[in-house]
Amino acid sequence: MTKNKNYYCVIMAGGIGSRFWPISTTKFPKQFHDILGTGKTLIQQTFERISKIILKENIFVITNKEYVGLTLSQLPDISIDQIIGEPKMMNTAACNIYMAEKIHKLNPDASIIVAPSDHLIINEGQFINYVLTALKQANHENILVTLGIAPTRPDTGYGYIEYAKEAKEGLYQVKSFKEKPNLETAKEFLKSKNFLWNSGIFIWSSQSILSSYQKYLPDMYQTFESVIPEYNTDKESNAVEKIYSNIEKISIDYGILEKSDNVWVIPSTFGWSDLGTWSALYENFNKNEEGNAVHGNNIYTYDTSNTIIKTDLSNKIYIIDGLTDFIIVDTSEALLVCPRNNDQKIKDYLENIKKLEENKKSSN
Repeated sequence: MTKNKNYYCVIMAGGIGSRFWPISTTKFPKQFHDILGTGKTLIQQTFERISKIILKENIFVITNKEYVGLTLSQLPDISIDQIIGEPKMMNTAACNIYMAEKIHKLNPDASIIVAPSDHLIINEGQFINYVLTALKQANHENILVTLGIAPTRPDTGYGYIEYAKEAKEGLYQVKSFKEKPNLETAKEFLKSKNFLWNSGIFIWSSQSILSSYQKYLPDMYQTFESVIPEYNTDKESNAVEKIYSNIEKISIDYGILEKSDNVWVIPSTFGWSDLGTWSALYENFNKNEEGNAVHGNNIYTYDTSNTIIKTDLSNKIYIIDGLTDFIIVDTSEALLVCPRNNDQKIKDYLENIKKLEENKKSSN
C-alpha cells in the first residue's frame, strides 16, 4: 500500500489507567503493559496497526513528560522528536490543539487520525478501511469525523453518539453526544438503533480542527497560536510549558465536538474495546468451563465462576474458593479483590487510600 505523505497520526498515551490498578500505576500505566498476553504492549500494538497506513515518520505520540523515555524504549522505530511530553495533564482539548498546531506547521495539508494508545481492535483490516475512508473525506471536506462502534449490549461504561439517518459515503451526521447512561437509558439507546459507542478515535484535517478551536475555544486557540514560531524547534518545550499553566482543563468532546454542527460519524464494527476496566478485559480474555479468566501460575479454583484472576508472580500458590463474578489481581506491591460490578469504583478506592495516607503523614 502506498502511504499518503499528507496523512498523520497522533497516539494519545498520557493516561494513568487508574481503573486497571494494581497492574497500572502512575509510574507504569497500562498502555505500556502486555495486558492481553500477546507479547506486545498496548501502545506497541497501536503503533503497529497505525503504521500499516501512516508513514512512521508521520506518527506522533503525546504523553506525560514522565513517560517519554518509556515510550521511546517501547517504540524504537520512531525518533525522540516524535514523542511529545506534556508538561502536565490538561485533558484532551489541550493535547489535540497542541498536536494540530505542530503538525499543521509541518504540513498545512495534513489530515490526522487521533487514536488512544490502549484500545483493543480485533479486526485490523476492517479498522484500516474505516480510517482510510475517514481520512479521504477529511482531506477533501471541512468536517470532523469520529468512528462510532455499533453497540452489542446496553453498556453503561461508554459514552454514546446519536446520529442522523442521512448519510454520505458511509458517514452520518452526529446529532448529539451522550454521557455514560444508566442501564435503562442504555437499553433505550440500543433499542432505537441510531446510537453508537463513542470510541474516542477522531479523524480531521489540521485546518478543520484548528478552525473549530478558533470558533468554539477561542482563548485556547489564541494561546497556542501565540507560540507558532517555536513549534518544531528547540524552543518548543519551554514555550509550551509556559502556556500550559494558562489554559482551560477541558475535554475535546465537551469543548469542541458537542458544540459543533460539523461532526460526522462512521458506524463501525471491527471488534473494539477501550479496555477501560477489568470487566472489559474479562470480556476479551479466554475463559474456562466455569467462566473464569485465569492468567498466572499455581492458581487453583473451587466453586468459583465468572471471575478474572491475574498475577505475574510465580512464588505463591493461589487457592480461590466460593467466589462468583470477582476480580482478583495480585502484584508484588498490592492485592485487589472486589466484585466485577464494582470495577468502576477502583478509581475511588485509590483516591480514598491517597487521602488516608496523606492524613497519616499530617498526623505524624
